[in-house]
Amino acid sequence: MYLTKEVKETIFEKHGKGKTDTGSSEGQIALFTHRINHLTEHLKNNRKDFNTERSLVKLVGKRRSLLDYLKKTDITRYRAIIKELGIRK
Repeated sequence: MYLTKEVKETIFEKHGKGKTDTGSSEGQIALFTHRINHLTEHLKNNRKDFNTERSLVKLVGKRRSLLDYLKKTDITRYRAIIKELGIRK
């Protein structure tokens, strides 16, 4: 399993307000980015896995909507998370 409890805690501790703060936008965006990167690597080896491709597209859409919300509410946090995670605009 690629996403263990310890991995989630480190992601939320690094990008959120703490390891138990799972609701912050930055933490969720970082978690989605981790999952997107993992699914992208999976699809490089398994090109015909269409269910994974669909879930990847849904995750990208969820992350995009969270990024749009963050951009609308606090542009400095948006710019910081984009730069930190290396997400294209």
